[in-house]
Amino acid sequence: MANDSAGERTEQATAKRRSDFREKGQVAQSKEVQTAAMMATTLLLWFFYAPMFWKKLSVSLAGIWKICASYEVTPNAIVNLFALVLQQGGLLLAPLFLLVLVVGFFSSVFQIGWLFTGKPLQPDFSKLNPIAGAARFVSKRSLVEVVKSLAKVLLIGAVAYKVVFNEFDQALLLIDMEVVDTVRFLGRVATNVLIKACGIVVLLGLFDFLFVRWEMEQKMKMTKQEQKEEFKEAEGDPHIKSRIRSLQQQMSRKRMMAEVPKADVIVTNPTHLSVALRYDRQTMDAPQIVAKGADHIAMRIREIATENHIPLVENKPIARTLYKVDIGQPVPEEMFKAVAEILAYVYGLPGRK
Repeated sequence: MANDSAGERTEQATAKRRSDFREKGQVAQSKEVQTAAMMATTLLLWFFYAPMFWKKLSVSLAGIWKICASYEVTPNAIVNLFALVLQQGGLLLAPLFLLVLVVGFFSSVFQIGWLFTGKPLQPDFSKLNPIAGAARFVSKRSLVEVVKSLAKVLLIGAVAYKVVFNEFDQALLLIDMEVVDTVRFLGRVATNVLIKACGIVVLLGLFDFLFVRWEMEQKMKMTKQEQKEEFKEAEGDPHIKSRIRSLQQQMSRKRMMAEVPKADVIVTNPTHLSVALRYDRQTMDAPQIVAKGADHIAMRIREIATENHIPLVENKPIARTLYKVDIGQPVPEEMFKAVAEILAYVYGLPGRK
């Protein structure tokens, strides 16, 4: 049971895991959002661009028909005419094509931000495995895609059928209408269908966007063991870090003990504290703490001091106050007088300067 629990992906993804997924190109991007954005903006542009489009189209067609009257039916003439038609049609549709490109690009940026990675383009030979490929065809993701496609087709088909059915009586009168009125009627019906279809696509895009986000969050979830391993990689193995800290403390302690023989006096608290002081008038403005310790370290400082004939002065209040000062720092200003008295006592001992 413990192993099963540890293997479940119940933990939220860490920042590193999200970054790793992003570098691989595995991001929450919905194609339905791109489709909806391009369709909605194109339809919106069409309402403003349509009058200009039909005007330019009429002028272009008139010019082409005029040219056709003087054209000789030769292969070169047909090729030139075809190129002219493509050129005129391309110029007319260029704003729509440009809008589709811009909206498609920014709809991706809106979903995933700026992302440039070539990892998705790298060959992955594991995808050539026929068994894995067959599994993808019957995966949950493929089932969702099928449901989305069916829902889109059925909903848009139902809306289109309802719109056309409501206009059926009016359509029976087309036979008595002018060509211009017929075109206007068909354009109105088509526009109505497109607007409602666009609304459906936008709703599907919103639902798909939320689903893709949720799906990616589930995919990025981690097991407790994965989180522990990632923490070890990022922060280092706690045991190794503890060992490094221990070695650093030992080296620091050795350097501190090497300074004890240079001290002028050791101020002690007879129970468990020792503080080594050194003062050089030529290089120091005030006495400095060169070593300090508690318990067994304090005892070791006293042993080294005794071996090097350094005086020990017992003074509980001063020892406690000086112990709070960092090694290498001068004694506090308020302790100058008390420390000066101790140093004066030490310098007055036989054999001391």
